[in-house]
Amino acid sequence: MNNKKIILLLLAIIFMIIAFIGYSIYSKIYTVNTTEKGFVYIKSNSSFNDLKTEIAPLLKNKEDFEWVAEKKKFTKPKAGKYQIEEGMNNNELVNLLRSGKQIPVNLTFNNQHTLEDLAGRISKQIEADSISLLNAFTDEDFLNVIQFKKEQVLGIFIPNSYQINWNTSAGKFRNRMYKEYRKFWNNDRILKAKELGLGVNEVIALASIVQKETAKESERSTVAGLYLNRLKEKWPLQADPTIIYAMKQKYGQDFEMRRVLFKNIEDVKESPYNTYKKQGLPPSLIAMPDISSINAVLNPKKHDYFYMCASVNNIGSHEFAKTLAQHNLNRTKFINKKNKQGITQ
Repeated sequence: MNNKKIILLLLAIIFMIIAFIGYSIYSKIYTVNTTEKGFVYIKSNSSFNDLKTEIAPLLKNKEDFEWVAEKKKFTKPKAGKYQIEEGMNNNELVNLLRSGKQIPVNLTFNNQHTLEDLAGRISKQIEADSISLLNAFTDEDFLNVIQFKKEQVLGIFIPNSYQINWNTSAGKFRNRMYKEYRKFWNNDRILKAKELGLGVNEVIALASIVQKETAKESERSTVAGLYLNRLKEKWPLQADPTIIYAMKQKYGQDFEMRRVLFKNIEDVKESPYNTYKKQGLPPSLIAMPDISSINAVLNPKKHDYFYMCASVNNIGSHEFAKTLAQHNLNRTKFINKKNKQGITQ
């Protein structure tokens, strides 16, 4: 074999080696490396090793992903929730995870009885844990700024669906909710409250009673109108949900009640939430009212009802009465039914 042929052979071998290396590099960078669609949650202060552990179940080849990340000098992931699509290559993955282009969480909450319940609910949807959330909700500096008492602050959380980044801190979440609260209480709603002779916190307190009194949205404006009639005539509200709330305050949130009895009313006679013994509205909300209950108070049905009792025939509804005599008939029917069912407490 002459020198010319040897040179050509060596060049061919070198070209093949270069081509192989080039193909290997290209393959590591651009070959599909995700097996399915999924989400990656990167916590604040996560390391690259933490990211590798989180993303590994979605990868065909973890080593190739690490190699591309190293070459692109990707060492510090940005916190957030990232959507990984099926069919992504390593270049796309690295570019996404270091870009900070996370997708928002559709955060929802409603019907939370306490701040602790709310903190637990939110902690299942964003990075912040329930303790940090609860601390943020009850932070004295924050409460002083917004001029709320601790027992009132649940009222700033308007039940709805919100788009928010997964890695939003507890404090920023709280501030966002207060901003939404200020937006919700626009001039129109504030004016309606004033026309009723109520402040915003008083509307929320009454709405929380309406919320607990009936699960039927269609009935809430009637119930709100009844309580407003009592307030106007300076009657005690005599709202059973406030007695249940006072009993739970005294005996713990796990305390169960199926009927409010006279002995329960006496048991919590000193509670400011005992609306059988205390005139006017309780000092704060007793649970988180949803928007329909707030709107029911702001737009009450006008009627002459002063009494209501759970319906015997229409489960979940109430029988409304204008007179005590009619109410006593309704109440007797209800008590007789409960006694037959063996429900005595």
